[in-house]
Amino acid sequence: MGSVRDFRPVLFVVGILLITLSLAMVLPAIADGVTANPHWRVFLAASAFTLFIGTCLVLSNKMREPRLTVRQAFVLTTVSWIVVAAFAALPFALSDLNLSYADAYFEAMSGLTTTGSTVIVGLDEAPPGILLWRALLQWLGGIGIIVTAIAILPMLRVGGMQLFHTESSDSSEKVLPRAAQLAGAIGMIYLGLTISNGIAYWAAGMTPFEAVCHSMTTIATGGFSTSDDSLGHFSNDAIEGIATVYMVLGSLPFVLYLQAARGGWGALARDTQVRWFFGLILFALLSLAGWQMVANEAAVTDAFREAAFNGISILTGTGYSTADFSAWGTFALPVFTLLMFIGGCTGATTGGVKVFRIQVLASTSLLQIRQLIQPHGVFISKFNRRPIPESVPPAVMGFFFLFVVSFGLIAMGLALMGLDYVTSISGAATAIANVGPGLGETIGPSGTFQPLPEPAKWLLSAAMLLGRLELFTVLVLFVPRFWRD
Repeated sequence: MGSVRDFRPVLFVVGILLITLSLAMVLPAIADGVTANPHWRVFLAASAFTLFIGTCLVLSNKMREPRLTVRQAFVLTTVSWIVVAAFAALPFALSDLNLSYADAYFEAMSGLTTTGSTVIVGLDEAPPGILLWRALLQWLGGIGIIVTAIAILPMLRVGGMQLFHTESSDSSEKVLPRAAQLAGAIGMIYLGLTISNGIAYWAAGMTPFEAVCHSMTTIATGGFSTSDDSLGHFSNDAIEGIATVYMVLGSLPFVLYLQAARGGWGALARDTQVRWFFGLILFALLSLAGWQMVANEAAVTDAFREAAFNGISILTGTGYSTADFSAWGTFALPVFTLLMFIGGCTGATTGGVKVFRIQVLASTSLLQIRQLIQPHGVFISKFNRRPIPESVPPAVMGFFFLFVVSFGLIAMGLALMGLDYVTSISGAATAIANVGPGLGETIGPSGTFQPLPEPAKWLLSAAMLLGRLELFTVLVLFVPRFWRD
């Protein structure tokens, strides 16, 4: 089946995604209609146009049994995110927020990739439909990320993801059924966590609307808020505690939730990636709280509360903030940068390099040291108490190298556009790691990406996509040999 140039299966699936997106646009239209806000017309117009294009794609590319080859899956994965973001940007561009299309596309891509960077100023006065749309984009992007990471990337053997190879993901003919099956099972868990999170927020003092919006962006580890001050707007310890717990829950492998739902709760405790992740949380908590107490003379309870919330927010790639942590001092900035790059677990909604790759790199490095000490010894690297396949370490090292190179090139590109050192470095890092806020006065927790020039916003939009799709998935499309039959 199929030449890579046969785009019918790709366009068929993209059409389905656009139809789904058009239906999602009805919800913010209703939210604006209920509050008598005239923005409901914007969402209905964008929904009608998106529905028309999506329906045309489905009908003109309808196939008896839409199947994808491996190379078509690469094309679909990248094209779908680009096209969906282009249409998701329409409500932002057509609203009276005075956003250019570059701004609108940046906001949509940031939402769908659950990055959480924003160009919108004045969220406290923004129409409810816009606030709900931002939350919906992150929520939909979150489930899309999980399914991509579990059903698509292991089959494509991207960046060591073959380590999470599952049954029936070995045949390219089963990509769509496998993705649909996983989306259904994971979607129920994802929805359940979202509902419970929303109820908890409501009980802690949020309005029902605020609870709905924040529950969607918390589980998606996206970080979009209904206020310019993020969760700091509420000044509520209970809300911060709830957010901290659910940010962690959104960062754990959802495959383990499936196993737990079938009676295997011990799977979470036994998983070494989960253990490493909690070890990183402990490191962030102790180092940042200790620094706050020693350098900034913070009270013990305040130091641990702020360190837990903001450290976990950055590690999980959520990007909520309750304080301007870029002003915490010299030691805190490198810690936050390190957490930003690492990210959470694979098979979750988080960004970054991912904990499992850090484990593989550490295991490979330890193996090299042992072989230096005992040149004739036989050593085996393990992950979750199982030998790591020989193809995984080179794939992980290749990913890590490409991640660093891409980060450097993006940072240099931003610097060439006139941005200062801190903004260029942290902007590149937060985009490719899908975190949200950067560092410094401009794009830090208390700023936005609005002041950046439009070319920088396009570059950062591309960086967000590159980081979310694990680099290779996008870059392989630029290799001429890929397009040869």
